[in-house]
Amino acid sequence: MENLHALSGTKLSFSTAYQPQTDGFAERMIQTLEEMIRRLCAYGLEFKDFDGFTHDWSTLIPALEMANKTSIHSSTGKTPAILEKGWNQRIPYETLKRI
Repeated sequence: MENLHALSGTKLSFSTAYQPQTDGFAERMIQTLEEMIRRLCAYGLEFKDFDGFTHDWSTLIPALEMANKTSIHSSTGKTPAILEKGWNQRIPYETLKRI
């Protein structure tokens, strides 16, 4: 395993389970999502979707996660989706038509 890391120029780091403070990427993602939720809450706790249905802010977390995963990050110049899966996630066409 050490040879693989030497060849690729990477370093293996272990962190404690369920301790995001030891994992900078996870900690930064949590900070970003918290900030997005705070901004949404500044406008009130209820939101209406395209069909007029009211939702609590907690139901928007998957959409916030998608927004974060498909946004280019300044540290890498790529989206987390590309780094994680090798391709960008896409918004379904039916959703885009409603915007």
